[in-house]
Amino acid sequence: IELAKELHWRKDLGFLLVGRGADMVKLHAKCLEYGLSNVLFHDEIHPDQIADLFKQCCVGIVSLAPGHRTHNIPGKFIKYMQCGLPVLARVNAGNDLASIVQDEAVGQVCEGDNLNELINRTEKLLNEIEINSDDLSVRCRRLFEREYNVTATVKQIINAVRA
Repeated sequence: IELAKELHWRKDLGFLLVGRGADMVKLHAKCLEYGLSNVLFHDEIHPDQIADLFKQCCVGIVSLAPGHRTHNIPGKFIKYMQCGLPVLARVNAGNDLASIVQDEAVGQVCEGDNLNELINRTEKLLNEIEINSDDLSVRCRRLFEREYNVTATVKQIINAVRA
């Protein structure tokens, strides 16, 4: 929400938050407090509709609490990759997701809770999408196929059991 507040002047950029629960109520209240018109809220959607929703988006957001001390690769990140949607990720320092996003060039990542860095990463990602959208989507899908599809996952489990 703080990022949306800082980028409210950009008429070509909007934020869609999908889901339900106590956090959504808090986020919606914060948007009302700030008077934001660049954030849209939508209730939870059926899993079959997710791919169609992503076709209407240019970036998927992963926002993990900066205070986490563990590694976390959320399912939504994997779904973004499957759909060819680059990510803007805010993660805790040292999280494995940061190196994946950077090494695979599938988006931008901010480690920690520095709003200025997040704004800079957002602008950088939007510029990259404008220049190189197709290549970025291909890299996302390639990462999914190599690391996260069912066949790759089965191979990883078998290799772990054999080790």
